[in-house]
Amino acid sequence: MAISAVLSRATAFATCLAACTGAARADAVSDFYRGRTVNVLIGVAVGGEYDLHARAVSRFLGKYIPGNPSVVPQNMTGAGGLKMANYLYEVAPRDGTNIGMLANTFPAMQAAGVKGVMFDANKFSWIGSICPTIETMTVWKTTGVHSIEDARNKEVIAGATGRGAITYMFPAMLNEFAGTKFKIVTGYPGGNDVNLAMERGEVGARNNTWSSWKVTKPDWLRNKDITVIVQAGPKTNDLPGVPSIEDVIPDPDNRKVVELLVSGTRLGRPLATTPGVPEERVKALRDAFDAAMKDPEFLREAAAANIEVDPVRGVDMQDVVKNVLATPKHLAERARALIE
Repeated sequence: MAISAVLSRATAFATCLAACTGAARADAVSDFYRGRTVNVLIGVAVGGEYDLHARAVSRFLGKYIPGNPSVVPQNMTGAGGLKMANYLYEVAPRDGTNIGMLANTFPAMQAAGVKGVMFDANKFSWIGSICPTIETMTVWKTTGVHSIEDARNKEVIAGATGRGAITYMFPAMLNEFAGTKFKIVTGYPGGNDVNLAMERGEVGARNNTWSSWKVTKPDWLRNKDITVIVQAGPKTNDLPGVPSIEDVIPDPDNRKVVELLVSGTRLGRPLATTPGVPEERVKALRDAFDAAMKDPEFLREAAAANIEVDPVRGVDMQDVVKNVLATPKHLAERARALIE
């Protein structure tokens, strides 16, 4: 038999074997998930942007996971979401039936060596995020503060969930590097609770994402109840004239520390599953997330809720986390004081 014929048959056999193997893996994933429940764990209270994004994804994810399991969102609050993240890493079954919507600050917290972090973010399998985020520092209308310069000259109470959360880290970072005078009060279970505190006059400022403001408090924006005095992350045409955090921090070394602290903007509201999940199930979850982001009904619901859809893929998130954890030690150590 001619060598070319042998090679042709070998190639055909290899192609057939690969196709059969792929089909077998797909069937195995479908068989595993059929009749099961996938838990989507949310580390903060009901009503904030993390909760809204997790529930929006949960309504469509099961439609695209092979075997069509039930997908159930569950809130597991505590320590600004750390309780849930540690549970996901240490306790939850490592089989692809548990997904967490993690705080996007967690990789930076790990890089900085923050106490209470009992996970390795590199070992989570990152699934996806609806969109990157734009972080803002926002003040209430009665504070008399309308700019970053005003915040340098007047003390304003800022509400936060807990140390380590972006709601604490962001004003602390502005105090350290931009000279503002925010007095940070922690202990609120979630962003919605901080909003209520602003309405009651308990606090006069808070960190929040721009997308969250548009989803949860569009009436505040219409009525000009709040003013954004600084932003971080991707630029948006929605905030003309609002300086970026780089604009208000002149020292280049300080800016490098800030880059680590706001690195979570690239992750958005990220979903991840436990370490140790078989590769084919991780791929199935990522593919299901990507498909859900294109679902016409999901897109209609997102538009109605003012949720921007600009998906961040799981494989890209994995690279972001890897790069964050490779931050030089001396920069990470400077960041620690602002996180802990």
